[in-house]
Amino acid sequence: MSYPARQVNSPSRVVVFAFLAAVLTGTALLSLPVAVAEGEETSWTSALFTATSAVCVTGLAAVDTAGHWTVFGETVILVLMQIGGFGIMSLASILALLVSGKLGLRARLSTQAETQSLGPGEIRRVLVGVAKVTLVVEAVTAAILTTRFVTAYGEPLGRAAYHGVFHAVSAFTNAGFALWPDSVTRFVRDVWVCLPLALTVVIGGLGFPVYIALRRHWRHPSRWSLHAKLTLGMTAILLFGGAVAITVSEWTNPATFGPLPPGLRILAGFFHSAMTRSGGLNSVDTSQMHENSWLISDVLMFIGAGSASTGGGIKVTTFALLGYVILAELRGEPDVTAGRRRIPEHLQRQALAIALVSVAAVVAGTLTMMMITPFPLDRVLFEVVSAFGTVGLSTGITADVGAGGHLVLTVLMFIGRLGPATLGTALALRVQTRRFRYPEERPLVG
Repeated sequence: MSYPARQVNSPSRVVVFAFLAAVLTGTALLSLPVAVAEGEETSWTSALFTATSAVCVTGLAAVDTAGHWTVFGETVILVLMQIGGFGIMSLASILALLVSGKLGLRARLSTQAETQSLGPGEIRRVLVGVAKVTLVVEAVTAAILTTRFVTAYGEPLGRAAYHGVFHAVSAFTNAGFALWPDSVTRFVRDVWVCLPLALTVVIGGLGFPVYIALRRHWRHPSRWSLHAKLTLGMTAILLFGGAVAITVSEWTNPATFGPLPPGLRILAGFFHSAMTRSGGLNSVDTSQMHENSWLISDVLMFIGAGSASTGGGIKVTTFALLGYVILAELRGEPDVTAGRRRIPEHLQRQALAIALVSVAAVVAGTLTMMMITPFPLDRVLFEVVSAFGTVGLSTGITADVGAGGHLVLTVLMFIGRLGPATLGTALALRVQTRRFRYPEERPLVG
């Protein structure tokens, strides 16, 4: 029995080591003098932090992205975002298909482990479809942004195109990097910048299986898979519910939404809600938000985006399944059902395990950061949840947490990008049928 276990676990290990190799390669490239602007210095912790943030599509920055890095350094970050967002094993599989037209068993299993819900037989067809969606969405967003930068802000076409492509990739991959020191706060009044970025983040956060369901049955929602229905439903609830909560909380805040006209306050609330799904860009100064807005953001960032997407968090389907488990228990029902479908017990256990492990990681990270930094709980918790959820929003303390804090956040970003997904895959692959059952005994609960 030990041999199959080793075979099953190898794809997850390949994915982890592939991401680690990408992080280390990015760190080496960002440490080169050609990557750093004149007069700036880059420590290895800053390079490691930035590379991890890019590969794990987080967006937290220890240094000013626009001022610290040269065009070469920014290009490295752009490539790392695209690789991390699309998926290292997915990208490698696409290259293998293009070069040889074949995909080996190890590559199929590794890609299946990374994309979570795809069967080995579907990998070839699905990867091509995912590549098309990625390129089309990024190209459309880049075109809109480029046009806006040229016509409304007078930027030269080359620079506008560079900014358009960079931020389109940053949005679709849910990376959250920006080429301005204030993120995109200068565009808080510009619908043609904020809305395309927000919608691109939402599309990137839906996940590959949802794209497949929509492509197959986009005219017949009744035929969508339960996963697609849960993802789209929870995304809508969290997106618009979060927008309402944030807008109400910040409506009169003179440092954020207060100076804006009512329509733009609603846009800013929608934008922030979309970015907490794992987008990471900010159109207002997050550090000036009310504490209750930070708490609302913490919840949204922890839940995150869709499974097998570019976003992070415990995923909306995990959150939804836990809700159905609670609902079934309150009703005293023997089975957990969603959309007239019964949820297998092992999926319920996976959802519970992922949620509890994620809570443990956030608590441990918060305690560690509280001990090594001088910042209060609300700011530290926000930073930790943002790192673990691979979001990239910050209350302004990222650059000041020191080397120790950067290392803690680096570990959290890496775990957040791979931990819950890898844990879920490992649990799913280890489902076994036992030939016997132990005697039942019921400890007291609650």
